[in-house]
Amino acid sequence: MILDQFKLDDQVAIVTGSAAGLGQGIALGLAEAGADVALVQHVRDASETRKRIEELGRRCVTIRADLSDKGCVPRIVDTTVKELGGIDILFNNAGIIRRAPIIEFTEKDWDDVMNVNVRTLFFLSQAVGKVLIEQGRGGKIINIASMLSFQGGILVPSYTASKSAVMGLTRLLANELGAHDINVNAIAPGYMATENTRPLREDPARNKAILDRIPAGRWGTPQDLQGAAVFLASAASQYMQGYTLAVDGGWLAR
Repeated sequence: MILDQFKLDDQVAIVTGSAAGLGQGIALGLAEAGADVALVQHVRDASETRKRIEELGRRCVTIRADLSDKGCVPRIVDTTVKELGGIDILFNNAGIIRRAPIIEFTEKDWDDVMNVNVRTLFFLSQAVGKVLIEQGRGGKIINIASMLSFQGGILVPSYTASKSAVMGLTRLLANELGAHDINVNAIAPGYMATENTRPLREDPARNKAILDRIPAGRWGTPQDLQGAAVFLASAASQYMQGYTLAVDGGWLAR
């Protein structure tokens, strides 16, 4: 049955940045589809997400890690394998943003964003890719891209650069890992009501300009990503490789 292809029963997923927002929504969606989940979080407490996953009857482990330092990668992988028995799915969701005009933008703000959004994303994908190859049963790596993977934006130079890199790395990883039955794709969320977009939503002029362009007429929610997340993590997307799927309420159609 076609619906069986969307089931993730007894698979193990790592979700970075999973205490709140999009990451929490993704983690809960995967758990509802049957997956056990390793929650990777730095500052925020992921206990609420863990509680909700365990209430679904799924196993869950929380891993506190500073993704600005790729040195955390081996511990994330080793803890997941030890506690949950393997890895089937990696969701590179964690990301940060810094806002300033380009003539004022600092080297630190550039490096901070690139370290989390690109550097650790790549090395975590590399480490998980090695595990997936060794296990010999394929797997899924899904990255979170952005509307700024397609557009330039304003006031966010390192974020735009990082998300353009994410889309490119998604293609490269797919090219190299596809032969091992590992699917690598990305989701580009549209304008979502999360902490990262709070400054935009609190600016009446920017908020109106954004909503006026979205055919759906509203900001997205974490729940809006769950269907795409489960699809790309499941056997239903087995013939998709290197693609960045926009979930944007129609933003790019304008």
